[in-house]
Amino acid sequence: MTEPGRGAGTGVGPAIGIDVGGTNLRAAVVDAAGATVEVVSAVTPSEPDALDAALVDVIGDLAGRHAVSAVGLAVAGFVSRDRQVVRFAPHLPWRDAAVPARIAARVGLPVVLEHDANSAAWGEACFGPAGAGENVAVVAIGTGIGAALLVDGALYRGSNGVAPELGHLPVVPGGRPCACGKSGCFERYCSGTALAATAAELLAAHQDRPSVLARAGSGVTGAAVADAAASGDAVALEAMADFAHWLGVGLSIVADVFDPDLIVVAGGVASSAPLFLDDARRVYAGLVTGAGHRRLARIRRSELGVAAAMIGAAELARRGAAAAEAGRIAGGRAEDP
Repeated sequence: MTEPGRGAGTGVGPAIGIDVGGTNLRAAVVDAAGATVEVVSAVTPSEPDALDAALVDVIGDLAGRHAVSAVGLAVAGFVSRDRQVVRFAPHLPWRDAAVPARIAARVGLPVVLEHDANSAAWGEACFGPAGAGENVAVVAIGTGIGAALLVDGALYRGSNGVAPELGHLPVVPGGRPCACGKSGCFERYCSGTALAATAAELLAAHQDRPSVLARAGSGVTGAAVADAAASGDAVALEAMADFAHWLGVGLSIVADVFDPDLIVVAGGVASSAPLFLDDARRVYAGLVTGAGHRRLARIRRSELGVAAAMIGAAELARRGAAAAEAGRIAGGRAEDP
């Protein structure tokens, strides 16, 4: 299945986009221009039936106040190529679950399923910087790394619907262990979690260096490191420099394999882009194969922020509803006497 062309313009009204995270569900009513009309959130239940019920409640709540056409679910996990089944999601209770059909039957609306990074990429393509490129890599950096590829303007899912797992490209042989079972993965050096781990290592190795992060002890977070770096904390700035280096390394690998004309850095960590993105660009430019003899990809930060997955999922659902409505109308006309 290929998506309709990018950009707004289909004639169906707003849709609901839901970012189904391991901790929270974030849902938004999104209009045809990609604007969020209303946003609500709820805690993500840990049992599959309870999670279904929570989604039904959130959808019913928003649909009761807005005339919505469809629902899009953005899920961090393996989604079947036909987007009808959640195969596996490490932080969610669904396993080989036909989620869209189950939810649609209970809410009376079409429900579209998509990987969260693909949803974010589609949002950025329709309403953000990814629309300015043809071959685009979207790297969403948060707790880990989610990624998506747009090839000639269409989402690329791979043979089994799970491409691309850029976060699990090994960048450090024998490096930090990763939850995926490998060691030295890209996201273990370039993510919110990695930023916190690097800061903790620096604090342990240089206990005599003053830092506001020392007060947090083992509870230091990526967000705290970013805030401290923005305030000029030396340890936090060193951790951020390490993060920038590995981002540049990872993006050079992505460019060697995929050769995009545009790379969009998204996710929660992207809000701190002024602290690392220029340094990452320099590392990338020096490491990409053929440096100095090829056109480099433009590297830009997301314009949609943490709402990208909700906006993209809603837009995919809205376009699906528009296509179904157009088919219904065309079929009706064909049957007219």
